[in-house]
Amino acid sequence: MADASEVVRRYFDAVGRHDLDAAMACWAPGSIDHLAPVGELRVPDELRAYFVDLFAAMPDFQYEVLDMFEQGGKVAAHWHARGTFTGRRYQGIEPNGAEIEALGADLVQVEDGLIRRLDSYWDESALARQIGVLPAKRSPQERVLFGLFNAKTRLKSLVGRRRRS
Repeated sequence: MADASEVVRRYFDAVGRHDLDAAMACWAPGSIDHLAPVGELRVPDELRAYFVDLFAAMPDFQYEVLDMFEQGGKVAAHWHARGTFTGRRYQGIEPNGAEIEALGADLVQVEDGLIRRLDSYWDESALARQIGVLPAKRSPQERVLFGLFNAKTRLKSLVGRRRRS
């Protein structure tokens, strides 16, 4: 039987090749991929659908494991992903040709040679900035956005105080 890090490496390699059959074969059916901030995806159907949508949105999507650590059937994988948003709509956003890069970490639980749970963590706000949904950090547009948010917060607080009076 393969050790946990071999199973995880095989999974990431399959995703990197867009081979969803091989990727799903690394999982125990009914397992959970907790993809923060997307939520919990059941394997195989929901996870497969997620990757089908991702690959359709970024046909050149690449996934690379930078480092892995294993302890007692649990694996921590630090990864790098990249792609160009030139395909189909993704999570309600129209493709705009943006080049995307993300770093993340997955905590993977492997039992009996199959993945039972994967908790994935990455910075969705960085992705949103790269796509253009959020403004660039420290840009004039970000200052305006923060100003509007703070004005809303102050107004909400003021209205709340008046209601309590």
